[in-house]
Amino acid sequence: MTTSQATTTLWRPTGPRELDLLRELNWRAWPPRLPEQPIFYPVLNEDYAIRIARDWNVKHDGAGFVTRFEVESEFLSRYPVRQAGGRTILELWVPAEELDDFNAHLVGEIQVVHEFR
Repeated sequence: MTTSQATTTLWRPTGPRELDLLRELNWRAWPPRLPEQPIFYPVLNEDYAIRIARDWNVKHDGAGFVTRFEVESEFLSRYPVRQAGGRTILELWVPAEELDDFNAHLVGEIQVVHEFR
């Protein structure tokens, strides 16, 4: 008998450069953070991700994308939910040095679900 592990859906707004890196990683992992990026910030709701991709990434990068992906829920329990503003502005803060471990707990592929230009 096979039991499937519970997963949590997360979203991440991203720009064109990070999207190219995701493609190079076959949509299976997030690329390493740059030195000025000590934290990886996936978000807990699609609306928040859309607002960032549409209102920030487009302005700064010419395009914004919203990705959706699944992570093992039990693994995510180590990261407290952070409220970064209003009631629905919810994020996880994953230290850059833990990103390889985070990637090891992704389930399936990272999907692009929205594109803004």
